Amino acid sequence: MSEKIQKVLANTGLGSRRQIEDWIRAGRITVNGKKAEIGERIDTDVAVCIDSRPIKLIRSLAKKTRVLIYNKPEGEICTRSDPEKRATVFERLPLLRNSRWIAIGRLDINTQGLILFTNNGELANRMMHPSAQLEREYAVRIHGQVAPQTLKLLQTGVELEDGQAHFEQLSEAGGEGSNRWYHATVKEGRNRLVRRLWESQGFEISRLLRIRFGPVSLPRDLHRGKWQEMEPEDVTKLLRDLGL
Repeated sequence: MSEKIQKVLANTGLGSRRQIEDWIRAGRITVNGKKAEIGERIDTDVAVCIDSRPIKLIRSLAKKTRVLIYNKPEGEICTRSDPEKRATVFERLPLLRNSRWIAIGRLDINTQGLILFTNNGELANRMMHPSAQLEREYAVRIHGQVAPQTLKLLQTGVELEDGQAHFEQLSEAGGEGSNRWYHATVKEGRNRLVRRLWESQGFEISRLLRIRFGPVSLPRDLHRGKWQEMEPEDVTKLLRDLGL
């Protein structure tokens, strides 16, 4: 059975329906070699390209939304494959039939902790879109004492090479000797933002762990390199809270 093209493409995780409609208006999307039209209905066996790049389509009818909570170890990268043959976060996930896992928020190779995966492209795009203003909370280990005025400045705002940034919340979380732990919260997904904020004040992070993304926290008993699936009622609440 056919579905509207913007729904089919949003389901692949490429972008939101609104973004895809903009791409269609701009003539960037073709269906079987012809420019796509907003609202046209397609099956998953047609040839769809974005900027001449073929797209693998996924059928979304009656598909149950699934969400995985994964505890990423250091040394894994957040791509499906790597020319350097490094381990990727997707290698440990369960297989999906007629669909694929979409990562909600990336982490760099040296950062560990919470990554969410879903088979629902709309959910992934909604959670990652800046308008959602979802908090990302990190546990950060710093070497050395941090002056109160520095902590205040990091929450007030620091000018980085790509614009001003700040921590929404920043609090001490203990530590031993010269190693101190802090919990830091941001609402942006800019590349290496937490590291760059600390580095702007002359501090180097020796360990970085994401412990929360929006309303979802990393379970304390979930070991590194392991995943667990969210309960259906929790997925339903997540979708409802995000207006999906």
